[in-house]
Amino acid sequence: MLPDSLYQSEIASLPLLHRGKVRDVYAVDDETLLVVATDRLSAFDVVLDDPIPGKGAVLTRVSDFWFRRLGHHVPHQGLDVPLEAVISDPAERAPLAGRSVVVRRLTPLPFEAIARGYLIGSGWKDYQATGALCGLTLPQGLQQAEALPEPLFTPSTKAEVGGHDENVDFAAVVEALGRDLADELRRTTLRLYTEARDYARQRGILIADTKFEFGLDGAGRLVWIDEALTPDSSRFWPADQYRTGISPPSYDKQFIRDYLQSLDWDKTPPAPRLPDAIIEQTAARYREAETRLCGT
Repeated sequence: MLPDSLYQSEIASLPLLHRGKVRDVYAVDDETLLVVATDRLSAFDVVLDDPIPGKGAVLTRVSDFWFRRLGHHVPHQGLDVPLEAVISDPAERAPLAGRSVVVRRLTPLPFEAIARGYLIGSGWKDYQATGALCGLTLPQGLQQAEALPEPLFTPSTKAEVGGHDENVDFAAVVEALGRDLADELRRTTLRLYTEARDYARQRGILIADTKFEFGLDGAGRLVWIDEALTPDSSRFWPADQYRTGISPPSYDKQFIRDYLQSLDWDKTPPAPRLPDAIIEQTAARYREAETRLCGT
């Protein structure tokens, strides 16, 4: 493991509730949680053995930036509680600094709310096979990475670690959540994406697509949870290198996906080990995305 990386957190003073693909979640009390963004990285729904140094801190700062910038659309689960308030031991706290947030306990919705502005990834594969995307018919003759006529809400299921997310149509969301909440989920997702897309374009980045997650508070109100428009949950393309017909260069983990696809790997665990050069280049792309978007 390269220095300055955290693959897995260990907090003796708090009960561990869940280890996700990237985040470790601990119980603080009945109302609050501590969420730690590690440097783990998943590709094709497989958690890789090699961490990306500093990635969790980048994700935490970028998410905080977007939560603050877009908070007028929907509240988020973060609380203004310092890490010292929940972890008293300085030695235990040190590896968590800059990558941990205290949040409200909420009931997560069982869907990932995906907004797509460009035809890429699984959306491109669906379009090639069916001419549609999550049941939404698209014009004929679109190219890979082409801008869609308008942003689309394309939800997916949320798989456990080791499982695979699956695209679903809007009717499945309506059936599970009811019409009113499903409409609010779609409307909020597209508003967040559209405003973020327009801002990022001014900073030289095209947000091809992004994944949001939401939960409900005790009153049944929609709340933004998990992360916000990070290089883990989005495709960020440098605007000056964008063109259609290819998978454009990116400031996100697509760089890792492209490397893994060049190998003879069936996309099931265990994943191949990453060369140091690939790790370092990935970390640099994450830092570049943060600098361009947040100005830090």
